[in-house]
Amino acid sequence: MELGITEIQQIIPHRYPMLLIDKVTELVPGKKAVAIRNVSGHEEIFNGHFPNNPVLPGVLIVESLAQTGAVALLSMDEFKGKTAYFGGIKSAKFHQMVRPGDTLRLEVEMTKLRNHIGSGEGIAYVDDQKVCSAKLTFMIGE
Repeated sequence: MELGITEIQQIIPHRYPMLLIDKVTELVPGKKAVAIRNVSGHEEIFNGHFPNNPVLPGVLIVESLAQTGAVALLSMDEFKGKTAYFGGIKSAKFHQMVRPGDTLRLEVEMTKLRNHIGSGEGIAYVDDQKVCSAKLTFMIGE
């Protein structure tokens, strides 16, 4: 199942400029989501991070992973129309820089779901190289 921007926006409430995933290539509601983010040199963030040495901030990579996990959770029938908030970020590690022109493959597998709190493990890749890994906690709210 592949989802484009319109379908993603029907699941999560994020919109430009905070929608940080371009498509979802794999989705198992409540279990797993795989998304793609094409990193463009035209993104405003690169004007200041860093001039003449553009690097995607790690916090935006983690947010991209979180949005991917939110798609997995909010595609469940009981959470449709809700919002997934960060409950915590554990052991985020950055393994390689991400630059304009890179394509991020964002994989999030949910490891625990109890009531309105979920945990997952996310890994971001460029090509087949791991660029970021993080353990994320989500809180489902209205």
